[in-house]
Amino acid sequence: MKRIRQLALAGLVGAALAAPAHAQTTLTMSSWVPPSHPLTKNFLQGWANEAEKVTGGRVRFQMLPKAPVAPPGTFDAVRDGQVDLSYVTASYTPARHTLPKLGELPGGGATATINSIAYSRIHWKHLHQAGEYNGVHLIGVFSHGPGQIFNTKRPVTKVADLAGLKIRTGGGIAADMGKALGASMMFKPAPESYEILKTGVADGLFFPLESPASFKLEKLIKYATIFPGGFYSSTFGFFMNPGKWDKLSKQDQDALKKISGEWVARFAGGVWDKADQVGLDLMKKSGTRITQASPAFVKEVMAKADPIIEDWIAQANAKGIDGPRVLAEFRAEVRKLSAR
Repeated sequence: MKRIRQLALAGLVGAALAAPAHAQTTLTMSSWVPPSHPLTKNFLQGWANEAEKVTGGRVRFQMLPKAPVAPPGTFDAVRDGQVDLSYVTASYTPARHTLPKLGELPGGGATATINSIAYSRIHWKHLHQAGEYNGVHLIGVFSHGPGQIFNTKRPVTKVADLAGLKIRTGGGIAADMGKALGASMMFKPAPESYEILKTGVADGLFFPLESPASFKLEKLIKYATIFPGGFYSSTFGFFMNPGKWDKLSKQDQDALKKISGEWVARFAGGVWDKADQVGLDLMKKSGTRITQASPAFVKEVMAKADPIIEDWIAQANAKGIDGPRVLAEFRAEVRKLSAR
């Protein structure tokens, strides 16, 4: 009997030694832009790598080979469990996400980092309570680099130059600004940009500086106008399926919270700023005619933006948010971050 007990004990010890040191959870993630795009390669995969690191390898993420739905359906896909982790620009879901337009208004900060951090601080302080991200576990919010105008027809140096140009946008403030400036706007997801520009369906695009490189547009784009702080921006929500989040241990939730909130904004902003520089360098190399917006053009554009800003204030007020106060705080954050 003693020998049997010794063998049994040895078996138990051996089994314990053979068992994994810790349980692993593998969750799925997806991106609706190409694998080489900075959002996929550097932001999403970069955050997933960081998540594995801070959880000691207990939580891992596996990229799906293809997004399960078209880009505007991303929020619902995560909420309903078709994929566990993803992101989407609020411009694609304007009926659901109106408050993020704050971070899309023209004339913001000079970089994605400035605008992302400022927007993140205001979101968590004032906007999150309105519940526009109910249904998912929101990890963070951020914005892309200042949005500019690219086209194939002519230099854009004044508002009148935009008249009649067919401009692709993802929606949101970009669409509102395009209409206000006299362009003919069309709504298309970013991955369709090359085809509609090549075939002449669109004359131009509203995009951040990274996009000519990310979507291989540099040989199609002939003219670019750079507006200080952007004609617009696009804000993003980055989120996880709430059921999968709830099943994580408190230890792992606490670890992931360390790379949530403003951490996400700072990380995503840095990714986008680097990509914007790559896009700008590529346009210069490809011979794109780049024009800096003159003070007179800036004044024209911002005058056209006034009704759009007032509309956002009204929408915020209707949701119980003090629109003028929140807008003033956001601009103050942008100024503070810009001064560093």
